[in-house]
Amino acid sequence: MDNVRRLNRLFKPDGKVLIMAMEHSIIFGPTKGQVKPGETIVQAIQGGVDGIMTSYGMARHFAKEISPVGLILRSDGVATILGPDVEAPVWFGVDEALRLGADALCISAYPGDEKEMRTFNNLAEITSKAHHWGLAVQAEMVPGGMMSTPEYRTVERVALAARAGIELGGDWVKVPYVDGFEKIVEACYKPVVIMGSKKRNTIEEFLTEMKKAMDAGAAGGTIGRNIFESDNPGAMAAALAAIIHQGISVDEAARIAKG
Repeated sequence: MDNVRRLNRLFKPDGKVLIMAMEHSIIFGPTKGQVKPGETIVQAIQGGVDGIMTSYGMARHFAKEISPVGLILRSDGVATILGPDVEAPVWFGVDEALRLGADALCISAYPGDEKEMRTFNNLAEITSKAHHWGLAVQAEMVPGGMMSTPEYRTVERVALAARAGIELGGDWVKVPYVDGFEKIVEACYKPVVIMGSKKRNTIEEFLTEMKKAMDAGAAGGTIGRNIFESDNPGAMAAALAAIIHQGISVDEAARIAKG
């Protein structure tokens, strides 16, 4: 079954996308911006995000708030900051995504990590089932794992991780930004978006990273803490959306982000 209609709920006619990732509470608890997630979601959508990636619980409870944009369900599981690491479980799949009216699933894989093959198996299984029912898949490809050290965050390793995600069926891949990002884009025949990771020290720092990624050919970003932990999530979303869809400068975007 084709998933073009669902992909078009996320990617705009320019081929670009801004997704707010909001599944972090299970790891860190209700941090800034996630105490009242419905309000944050509404602000981000008003700011111009094209989709929301979130947990099963949020997707179900805040369905009305999310409904104006695309929905991506987080498929795989992760431990809280209180618990030990886990063996790459898959918690939610195609059945849950269809019941929620989701457009896509997101699942992570970690080339170079001890969980490489387990996470590859998870990704391959999810993409096969998702495509059977016309759902899209965002493959989150992080060489060395989420806590990987700098030697894993090289152009060569990120490019390998991105390409692996596409070969395993990802409709687009989400990867860490590194300098030389154009080589990662060139290595892929599907869209590549950047992940946000930890909140940056300044607005300008992250906007600069987003701008550099777009100038290198990225298709956008799936951004969490750098939106929802900002003082004005709607304004930060608007600034990122303007970089992604309009190509404005960092200075212009910073003025938008600061209201």
